[in-house]
Amino acid sequence: MLRLLNIELHKLKYNSASRILILIYFILLTSIALIAAIKFDIGPIQFHLAEQGIFNFPYIWHFNTFMASIFKFFLLLVIVSMMANEYSNKTLKQNLIDGLSKKEFVLSKFYTVIALAFVSTLFVFLVSIILGYSYSDFNEFSIVTTDLEYLFAFFIKLVAFFSFGLFMGILVKRSAFAVGGILIWFFGESILKGYLFWQFKDLDETSERVNSIMQFLPLESISNLIKEPFTRLSAVKTVAQQVGENLSKDFSVQPTDLLIVSVWTGLFIYFSYALLKKRDL
Repeated sequence: MLRLLNIELHKLKYNSASRILILIYFILLTSIALIAAIKFDIGPIQFHLAEQGIFNFPYIWHFNTFMASIFKFFLLLVIVSMMANEYSNKTLKQNLIDGLSKKEFVLSKFYTVIALAFVSTLFVFLVSIILGYSYSDFNEFSIVTTDLEYLFAFFIKLVAFFSFGLFMGILVKRSAFAVGGILIWFFGESILKGYLFWQFKDLDETSERVNSIMQFLPLESISNLIKEPFTRLSAVKTVAQQVGENLSKDFSVQPTDLLIVSVWTGLFIYFSYALLKKRDL
């Protein structure tokens, strides 16, 4: 495992585009801390976003992992370009000539996916700890360690999304077309979701029916791992109740979602290997 991972890290080390994208990604993760600096006045009212509870433990685990997952596209570009470079630079063929099997080649990419996801998760953990202890009203150990499953869900989410990128990179061979393929898949799922809402519009519990179908699709299932955290804020709930809206819902990480995403991850890696095995390189 370490030998295969070292091969990929060596390639990333000497790829300037990948280094820049990785640097931008971690700078963006750090920028979550800038939210604490948002202050503005509305007449006599002074509004400080950090004082609204977004950095309170344990809510911060939910908020930061959700916000950090928005930036995952930058590392997706690294994964896709990493695969595309194997074809354009003929390093894939050279690796196989040097004795690396196709299975080991795919595993080396998957280990890189896991490593990038793990480092990202660790980074978000450290940023959250620093922000939490700086701004949280609750610093008891039992509260700090509550909801840490969001970090696990964040890790699984990145592994699955990057595995999808790896599969598309092997399928299409060109980074731009691979990213385009992912966007087309996303729009396809969105169109299907809209069609299902239209199809079930006259039935009771339309959203539940649509979600029960959509939860099995790859990008939708990945998105479901960490639900939006904004309506979880007490301030938002209070405003909603004043206008007669009920925003109560289950924000927790669901085992079913973890299972579905894990199955898709396994399928992406298997199909990546199956494609590579079938091709005459």
